[in-house]
Amino acid sequence: MNADAESGKGARTAESARTSKQDQDSRTRRSALLKTVRAITFDVGGTLIEPWPSVGHVYAEVAARFGVSGIAPEWLMENFRRAWRGQVGFDYARESWFAIVRETFGEHATQLPPEFYPAVFNRFADADTWHIYDDVLPTLEALAARGVKLGIISNWDDRLRPLLANLNLTRHFSSLVISAEVGATKPDSRLFAQAAQELGVIPGDMLHVGDSLTMDVRGAEEFGAIGRQVVRRKSLTDAWQIGLLTELCAL
Repeated sequence: MNADAESGKGARTAESARTSKQDQDSRTRRSALLKTVRAITFDVGGTLIEPWPSVGHVYAEVAARFGVSGIAPEWLMENFRRAWRGQVGFDYARESWFAIVRETFGEHATQLPPEFYPAVFNRFADADTWHIYDDVLPTLEALAARGVKLGIISNWDDRLRPLLANLNLTRHFSSLVISAEVGATKPDSRLFAQAAQELGVIPGDMLHVGDSLTMDVRGAEEFGAIGRQVVRRKSLTDAWQIGLLTELCAL
């Protein structure tokens, strides 16, 4: 092996050691920060559950029942993502959802009867249109066994309570704070404050986990709680991120 190769090997070893130390330091700081946690709250969509098989598939299924068939779920999914990204100050009202559905169907929307919109809206209250992420139940059970108080803070409408009951998830939580019932949406501190009050903890003793940096992490931090973002199926890039909810069990 020549000198250049040996030098490169040494540099890689040193860099690997530095990276390992940085990772260890990060874990140590995170562990120290989370030692005071007495309660953990969770976002719902994208955190505990996801539409199944997808929003596009469910839209296409219900549209077919109303005589509009042959629309590709993938096309609907792409349109839905575009419509959702364009929302500012979404209020989660029924008519606001109808508007997103109309935008998602594009030119096909004129073929859909008025009865379609409440039908597709109500379809998402059914348990079989949702999938509970594999890491959810083991995490909730492990945290509860350790005496950690658990709650929900979600931007959702009046379908959430029956949906959680249908999914047999309600039993895991002592507090359910839903934006439609509060009259405000995350990152508004009022939702976090209500959860803390119902769980009987101060802000610094509460950890909130969700899939949105703005709504969940920043919202929690502005309230004075700890925020973490779950980023399944992606590489972790920031200290406030976790790859799976099961990482919470190592606190």
